Amino acid sequence: MKIVQHPFSSEADKYLMSALAGQFAEENLHVTDLPYRLSSWALDNPENIGLWFNEKQQLVAWAVLQTPFWEIDYVCHPAVELNLHPEILAWADRRACAVINTPYGHSVWFVNVFSRQVERIHDLEKAGFKCQADVGEDSSSKVLMRRSIQTPVKIYRPPLGFIVRPLAGEQEVESYVELHRSVFETKNMTVDWRKRTLKHPAYKPDLDIVVESPDGRLAAFCICWFDEYSLDGRVEPLGCHKDFRRYALGRVALSEGLHRLQSLGAKNIFVETDTFRNTAFRLYESFDFQVIQDVLVYRKDFVAE
Repeated sequence: MKIVQHPFSSEADKYLMSALAGQFAEENLHVTDLPYRLSSWALDNPENIGLWFNEKQQLVAWAVLQTPFWEIDYVCHPAVELNLHPEILAWADRRACAVINTPYGHSVWFVNVFSRQVERIHDLEKAGFKCQADVGEDSSSKVLMRRSIQTPVKIYRPPLGFIVRPLAGEQEVESYVELHRSVFETKNMTVDWRKRTLKHPAYKPDLDIVVESPDGRLAAFCICWFDEYSLDGRVEPLGCHKDFRRYALGRVALSEGLHRLQSLGAKNIFVETDTFRNTAFRLYESFDFQVIQDVLVYRKDFVAE
């Protein structure tokens, strides 16, 4: 089978990318939340995207250097992965070296892989990536968690004076971005990125949950995603400003988001979290999320060409 790499050409390519991930959802960490990830500013430069097509002009693989996440996202059709996966990693290697001194670059990039994907792990290690599960103080690993629609969602009411509601559209995006940056202590979230998520066809305004404080500030958020075909839901992202954490507003926002996903008919709801973030992990466990996949984090350091 002849496979040729083509440049990213239009927004239509993003929908092909999401469709390929959904076709093999069990092999990919990110599926339902791709409208969020594929709206990131890393994709403002088409050269950060690699697309591979077969002789029938069908997309069989893609990769993105996701600068805001410090991660290399990629999806590959299982029928061609054996031969194509090393090529994808080689492309990512070249691109990472080329952009290291630009706003899109990092000196370190990460790849997430399910612990059962032994062939991918072999290729990653051969390409110079190293597992971060046991490297001392900076060790890192993740899990994919799932809860069933059969399990009732616990109800948590907001404290007196706080209001749980959907984001008020574009007029509130700047306030959201300020909150997001404060929660994650990074400036990676941008107004343009957030506005793009609002315009994505898969975006559902009623699933974009925020908690407003008595003085009118945004205090917490929980964005949920829902796929009407697979009936899968996803929580991404969730956060609460440090000034309001004593009120457990993250729990309040998550409860609201899960109830709304349930009302849409979500059969399964997924969330990804780092295993070293015990607070987040315990929060999801308290809402009956269970670990279904162990996720290994692989790292590679890069230098400029």
